[in-house]
Amino acid sequence: MRTGCRLAGAAAIAAIAWTGAARADTISYADAITVLAKDCGADIRKLCKGLNLGNNRIADCLAQNAAKVSPTCTSTLASVSASIQKREQAQASYGKVCAGDMARRCNGVVGDGYILACLIKTAKYVSARCNQTISDAGWR
Repeated sequence: MRTGCRLAGAAAIAAIAWTGAARADTISYADAITVLAKDCGADIRKLCKGLNLGNNRIADCLAQNAAKVSPTCTSTLASVSASIQKREQAQASYGKVCAGDMARRCNGVVGDGYILACLIKTAKYVSARCNQTISDAGWR
């Protein structure tokens, strides 16, 4: 079990460091670890055996062995990385994207969590762009 957790952690680190284009949906870190462990576990065990998780060692190992990494793992790494990047971008841009909706729908509400809850509660009146950003951020 402990090896499985290490493997999943290694796969997550590798995915965050990997770049590529992928699907439009965002994925949680927990789901990313599950998918990466399933699709890349054998590659990590085979190509990166004995490496510690820190300092992007697993990501570097997979990049150095890119020609040997399975197509499934390569595709999954790119997809998961793009999804996580999209989630992080949505979280970073939420305040700016939703500023007008916050002012119109949640005027007087204090506190980030309460404002987010207000926007979610009034979703049918909130702009499509703000709603999409909240969903992409993983907050719905």
